[in-house]
Amino acid sequence: MKTRSVKDRSVALLAWVFMAGVTFLFLYPFWWMIVSSFRSQEAMLLEPTRLLPESFNTRAYGDIQTLGGVKLWLYTFNSVFITVAATLIAVGVTALGAYALYRKPDLPGFRFIQFGFLMTMMYPAMLLVIPVYLVVFQLGLLGTYAGIILFLSLMPILFLMLVQFFRSIPKELIESAKMDGASEMQIFRKIVLPISKPILATVFLIGFLLNWKQWLPILVIATSPDQYTLPVALLSMNTELGIDFQATMALAAITTVPIIVLFLFTQRRVIGGFVAGAVKG
Repeated sequence: MKTRSVKDRSVALLAWVFMAGVTFLFLYPFWWMIVSSFRSQEAMLLEPTRLLPESFNTRAYGDIQTLGGVKLWLYTFNSVFITVAATLIAVGVTALGAYALYRKPDLPGFRFIQFGFLMTMMYPAMLLVIPVYLVVFQLGLLGTYAGIILFLSLMPILFLMLVQFFRSIPKELIESAKMDGASEMQIFRKIVLPISKPILATVFLIGFLLNWKQWLPILVIATSPDQYTLPVALLSMNTELGIDFQATMALAAITTVPIIVLFLFTQRRVIGGFVAGAVKG
C-alpha cells in the first residue's frame, strides 16, 4: 500500500511538472512581449530571450501615443465602440433568429440558413475580401462605422449556441403561455429572455473576444486611419523603413493584455459556451 502511494505521488508530481512546463510555454510569449516593451531595440537583438528588462524604459509607450497622425486614444475608442456595438447587434439579431428557428424549425429555408451558417464558419476569411468590399460599396457604407459594425455583427457561432440553448427550454412552458393568449414576442420577452440571461451573457463575452481581434474586415472597409482599431494600428506599424520592436511590443501589450485579463475572469463562462455550441443538433 505504501509503495503504491509513493508511486501515485510520483505520477502526480510528474504530471504537475509537465503541466507547469506546458503552462510556461504558453505564457512565455506574452511575458516576453511585456518585458520587451520596456527594453531597447539593441538590447532585444543582443539578448532576445531575457526574462527581465535591464531597466523599465517607457519610451515606447510615449512614442505610440500618436501613430500615423492618429492619437492612440482614438484607436482605443474605435476598438471598444466597434466591438461593443457589433456584439450587441449580433446578440440581439441572432437571439431573435435562433428563437424563430427553435419555434418553427420546419419552415422553408430555415435548414438552409443553418447549413449556410455552418459553411461560413469553415470559409477562409481571406476569400471574402473582394465580396465584402463590393457589397459594402454597393450599400454605400464604405468608409463608415456602420459598414464595419454591420459586417462584424455577422457571427454564426453565436446563432448556433443560442439555437442549442433554446432547444433545452421545455416546450410545455412555451405552450402554456401560448394557451394563455401570449403572442410569440411576449413569450420571447417575458419568458425566454429572462431564462436566457446566462447564455446571453456568455455569447456576448464570446462575441466580444472574437470581434476584438478582427483586423481584415476593418482594413477592407475603412478608408481612413481614423476608423482603425488597435489590431489594425498594430498591423500598420510594420513599414518599409523598418520595425520599431519596442514600440510594436508596447502597442501589442496595450492591445492584448486587457482582453487577456477579461478572458481570465470569464474563462469558465466562455469555455462553457463553446462546449455548449459544439453540440449542434
